Amino acid sequence: MSACVPTRHERTPRSSRPPRASGVKRPHSPPPGGRRFRIAGADVSASITVFLIAVPMSLGLAVAMDAPLAAGLVSAAIGGIVAGLLGGTPLQVSGPSAGLTVVTAELIQIYGWRTTCAITIGAGLLQILLGSLRAARSALAVSPAIVHGTLAGIGVAIALAQLHIVLGGSPQSSAMDNARALPDQLARFSPAAPLIGALTITVLVLWPRLPGRAGRAVRRIPAALASVALATAVAALATPGIARVDLPSWRSHALPELPQGPVLALATAAFTVMLVASLESLLAAVAVDKLTADRAAIRTDHAADRTPPASSTPPAPAVPPSPPSAPANGQAPDRPAGPSASPPSARSTGRPPAQDAGQLPALLQRSDLDRELRAQGIANALAGLLGGLPVSGGAVRSSANVRAGATGRASTVLHGVWVLLAAVLLVTVLEWIPLAALAALVMVVGIQMVSFAHIRNVHRHREFLVYGATITGVIAFGVLKGVTIGITVAVAVALHRLARTRVTVSEQGERYLVTIRGQLTFLAVPRLSRTLGQLPPGVDAIVELDGFFMDHAAYESIQDWRTTQLAQGARISFTGRSGGRIAEPASAAHSCCRPWTPWRNHHCHGNPTGPTTAANTLHDTGSAVGTASPSHAGSDSGSGPGPHGGTAGTEGTGTNSGLGGSAGMSRPTGAHRLLSGLSSFQRNTAPLVREELARLATEGQRPSQLFITCADSRLVTSMITSSGPGDLFTVRNVGNLVPTPDTESPAGGDDSVAAAIEYAVDVLRVESITVCGHSGCGAMQALLGADPGTPRTTPLWRWLRHGLPSLERMASRHHSWARISGRLPTDAVEQLCLTNVVQQLEHLRAHEAVARRLAEGTLQLHGMYFHVGEAQAYLLTEESSSGTEPHEVFDRVGSGADPDARDDGTDHALFTGPSGPGELERTRV
Repeated sequence: MSACVPTRHERTPRSSRPPRASGVKRPHSPPPGGRRFRIAGADVSASITVFLIAVPMSLGLAVAMDAPLAAGLVSAAIGGIVAGLLGGTPLQVSGPSAGLTVVTAELIQIYGWRTTCAITIGAGLLQILLGSLRAARSALAVSPAIVHGTLAGIGVAIALAQLHIVLGGSPQSSAMDNARALPDQLARFSPAAPLIGALTITVLVLWPRLPGRAGRAVRRIPAALASVALATAVAALATPGIARVDLPSWRSHALPELPQGPVLALATAAFTVMLVASLESLLAAVAVDKLTADRAAIRTDHAADRTPPASSTPPAPAVPPSPPSAPANGQAPDRPAGPSASPPSARSTGRPPAQDAGQLPALLQRSDLDRELRAQGIANALAGLLGGLPVSGGAVRSSANVRAGATGRASTVLHGVWVLLAAVLLVTVLEWIPLAALAALVMVVGIQMVSFAHIRNVHRHREFLVYGATITGVIAFGVLKGVTIGITVAVAVALHRLARTRVTVSEQGERYLVTIRGQLTFLAVPRLSRTLGQLPPGVDAIVELDGFFMDHAAYESIQDWRTTQLAQGARISFTGRSGGRIAEPASAAHSCCRPWTPWRNHHCHGNPTGPTTAANTLHDTGSAVGTASPSHAGSDSGSGPGPHGGTAGTEGTGTNSGLGGSAGMSRPTGAHRLLSGLSSFQRNTAPLVREELARLATEGQRPSQLFITCADSRLVTSMITSSGPGDLFTVRNVGNLVPTPDTESPAGGDDSVAAAIEYAVDVLRVESITVCGHSGCGAMQALLGADPGTPRTTPLWRWLRHGLPSLERMASRHHSWARISGRLPTDAVEQLCLTNVVQQLEHLRAHEAVARRLAEGTLQLHGMYFHVGEAQAYLLTEESSSGTEPHEVFDRVGSGADPDARDDGTDHALFTGPSGPGELERTRV
């Protein structure tokens, strides 16, 4: 293997993965121990709720498909029991497929009911085969615009068909026929069925919105059951002659027969049923995962608010805590009773904190989609064999199951048992239901399949054309042809976007600016070559590339043109959209370096140091800024990479020049590494930042923030804040400590941090101060693990005494545990790291300059925690930072959290060249 392939230490080799029989959980498998079928009280109540929704919906879908009504109950029972026991999504409820309503109705009309049952068996066998081949994840690769367009088209077709039944008539064979026949149906208007249908729809819409305490009590009854029950009661009193459900005797129940018809048409029908049922089930499984995760997060958050954490003993603190005392009035309600209590540790209890509190596990397993697909196939094969409708996972039933509090697959299985009992024992009751009520229920389900949220999403992602084409195709030509039309349009749109490259030329004095917008592929080469060929020979030019992809044909075209121009004395440079110089794609230079390789192994195992040439670079001087590494050594106002320095994209790619050493050579150490980094900076980075630094040298520094953080070498401040020269006034010390103004020491006090604070607040007039802690802080570990008898006369311990208030705060009964992103800290070290940030903010408020600016409202304080292993930042909530909130909560910072993040396109380079996390231990106190 090539020496320049970076080692991925975090990935486990296939040979070392635990076998299935080892009991170790695999990434997409249900939790171990789930083979025992346990029934909880919450599962029983949830199963009844789902049963009350499933019965009228199953009957309604059977009416919509013009299938035997008993077939809907058969499918509901099989979907609940079989798919519930065998599926990979325990909380998903399966039953008659709403998405297959149009397809099944068409199959019944063409082939008859018994052949349709055989087609259902074939579709189930195809699902079992695909699940065994692990193709479930591949099914989700279909564009969401096509999937949602298909379901929306099916929903429109369902609504049009059921509208005829609500109006007292019968549906036609297709959606277009139903639309054309609607005027004649309105002309033969009969008031009984429409009134019952209108009553059903009204109750469905208004039932979840009933106000008051009585409304909350009544809303426990599912809206589907309430609407059908009220419509049945009104119909029994007002219109006794209305068409009702007619359940045939089970003795006359129709079973499948050998399919009769063209083999290709039957195979196409089975494939269509399989495709729609699989997509509906897999999408529902993904939705159930999201609902389950949201519910678990809410329960975990509530548990953290209400439940005291389990007690575990941390390492001995540096200072013995004070003896227990009576709770003060200001004691936090979630604080453990005892000064020596500490946050629960996952290592000590063997379970995550939420599980210790009796809640759902914090780390929920995702659905096993291949297992779910196999279970759906088995359920479909049995449903077809027993004369039932096609089965799929249902979003309506599944979401009701999750919201009803189900904890496992027992609720799904019990719901199927209740449906089976109802089909045998409640036939007389079910036959009172008017068909218009069931049709209205299914019509509302069809309308809900046209989701405005999905329309907004596809419009925002510029895929509305694909969505609209799929809907139109499904309504006009059927499901399979509609999906084919959607895929064709999606491919055409993708090719159009790929080929849509705009090349413009503008004259700027004595040189030309060539602007290229879009992706550079072979499709754009003719236009690109024609435009570049129109430039006068030997003229200076800047080529601005605004795109993220360039294939080999486009690169060769640009390179040939550049070589010709250089031979005629021209000067050619390449920039990104923001104007920063860029290099060729790494693959074109035959280089394996990436922006992060200088950080992972400190040096890229590529070509030896040497000057760049026209053969391996697109621009004429230097190499890319991406070869610089984010670390700095001494600028008091911040230094490091900007948002484009060493990041993905054209401006972050580069050659190996300046990284030092060839493959197989040992990396430099000590002074040699520092010298190599400085040389790399002077060669590659200094020319790019010299103008900006010259401006700062003339105008002086005007940083907006004071950033107080730890001297730990893994914490690269400029990298995690995307800041550049002049942005941050940085103070780094061991443990990110802020001594209080009245601190006394044998050496006469330590005023270095106080001096930096005073200078930043009064002279530089910074707008905010941030105290940043991090995971695995050695200072916090030293405070927790120190022996009380250890002498405190060394310089390190004289400094660490400023962290003792944080240790006392953690042991105090008057402060609540800090929480990080809705969970408790994993261990005592993380708890102290978080608590220390809050405590140092209090120390900051004690400084006179800070207190004055806070009173004026011209200064803000922020707390921050950086998890090194996750590369994830957490911010202390605004109330906690200001000291007005009793709980100390650190919220996760998302990738789109700061819309005003610095993105000026400037290549902010580094002052020491190729050095990164873990290389420089810096102290600025």
